[in-house]
Amino acid sequence: MASEKEIRVEKFENLKAAGKNPFEITKFDQTHHTDECKAIYEAHEEKLIGNRPAPLLDGLDEEQARALKKADYNERREIMDAQPIHVSVAGRMMFKRVMGKASFMSLRDLKGNIQVYVARDVIGEEPYADFKKSDIGDIYGIKGFLFRTMTGEVSIHADEITLLTKSMQPLPEKFHGLTDTEMRYRQRYVDLIMNPEVKDTFVKRSLILKEIRNFLAGRDFMEVETPTLVSNAGGAAARPFETHYNSLDEDVKLRISLELYLKRLIVGGLERVFEIGRVYRNEGVDTRHNPEFTLMELYQAYTDYEGMMELTESMFRYLAEKVLGTTKFKYGEIELDFGKPFERLTMNDCIKKYTGIDFDTVETDEAAKALAKEHHVEFEDRHTKGDIINLFFEEFCEKNLIQPTFIMDHPLSISPLTKKKPSDPEKVERFELFINTWEMCNAYSELNDPIDQRERFAAQDAAFEAGDEEANHTDEDFLNALEIGMPPTGGIGYGIDRLVMLLTDSAAIRDVLLFPTLKSQN
Repeated sequence: MASEKEIRVEKFENLKAAGKNPFEITKFDQTHHTDECKAIYEAHEEKLIGNRPAPLLDGLDEEQARALKKADYNERREIMDAQPIHVSVAGRMMFKRVMGKASFMSLRDLKGNIQVYVARDVIGEEPYADFKKSDIGDIYGIKGFLFRTMTGEVSIHADEITLLTKSMQPLPEKFHGLTDTEMRYRQRYVDLIMNPEVKDTFVKRSLILKEIRNFLAGRDFMEVETPTLVSNAGGAAARPFETHYNSLDEDVKLRISLELYLKRLIVGGLERVFEIGRVYRNEGVDTRHNPEFTLMELYQAYTDYEGMMELTESMFRYLAEKVLGTTKFKYGEIELDFGKPFERLTMNDCIKKYTGIDFDTVETDEAAKALAKEHHVEFEDRHTKGDIINLFFEEFCEKNLIQPTFIMDHPLSISPLTKKKPSDPEKVERFELFINTWEMCNAYSELNDPIDQRERFAAQDAAFEAGDEEANHTDEDFLNALEIGMPPTGGIGYGIDRLVMLLTDSAAIRDVLLFPTLKSQN
């Protein structure tokens, strides 16, 4: 018995033999999408018919009521058909019902679905016979006029149908769709066809990126592009992917951050720059991590981390309003409120709030490690007090940070590219924004002292030698740029994927990446 794919291929070969090869068609003039068809018809209907009352059915039996409703429908159709709206749409056939001389199909395009009425006496016997042999998944071009059916559905009355693409593979069974999670990620093209909410997520992702650019353009930021292949992958605590550049016979790395090149542009006088681009970190995969992901980093001269807090809060509020139409929205069962001022806490005050421990009074690395042992916080011998503070924060605080909260003033030892606080040189002018327990962005008053930066890089080199594979390395060209002179600068890095997860109520990062990283099927 032939498989469905074999049957579909045979149908295609028959069309080809009859001189009707759909793959020879190079274009179709599409005038409207499905949502536009419905909107313009309803507006036209309102104009021509207005608030025409429904027929009064009181006191009528079932047959009389049906006859009166049909007469009313016919009168409405006559009014509308006198000034028909002609459309030309294209999309994938998702449903077909053949009823002798007339049939219905459901056509799906980028914007949604619309019903199409196909009559043999209108399109012709031969095209109708071909249509009856069509398969779910075939792509059609439809030309016709809009009407409303007796059941009230805005539809297209087809004058002409054109098979544009023959689908050789059957789609998943319509009642169950594509539900296997891994198969959805591997065959995203089928996922997008079968699950409209998935398509909506990626349409919204595109809108988020558009509105980020609009927001930053309104603040005079310039979008730039910087190298993906680098000799020194710095700007973040992460292990890079490594490869070999044959032409130069040099080992190079995929970037883990956008930071150091963007700062070079601040040195060059560009003042306000941003980049939205892929970065690559050789780390594990889980619900919030993928080895390649999208970062947005921006740098603004003559401001500090306070200025970056204002920009961040304003941007997140703006994005919620533009993308969701509200500053209050739900992620799962949690209601988040971007309309209220974001809370601000120092890292030490946050730890004190949830543990009672005041690290401002802890003077040595040994005392910090003793506290870690007492509270069952795991650490390594190389860790300093600053590392212990960060471990305490991760263990006891992050899970409590639901509403937008800026965590400020991180330890110096975990922030190698950040300015020290003048009032407390053990801390730096840095913040991370937490929402729904997730770190959403990281921002600094950027370190612009080349002597201090060289010392920080040396400490990172030592940490790497001691076993920290995610430590930064000395970048001589970046140090040279700082010696030329970088003005006081504020900078931010946002993970776009987590932001999209939040604004689309998506449970995992793979749900907002069109093609997430998966193990090869070999």
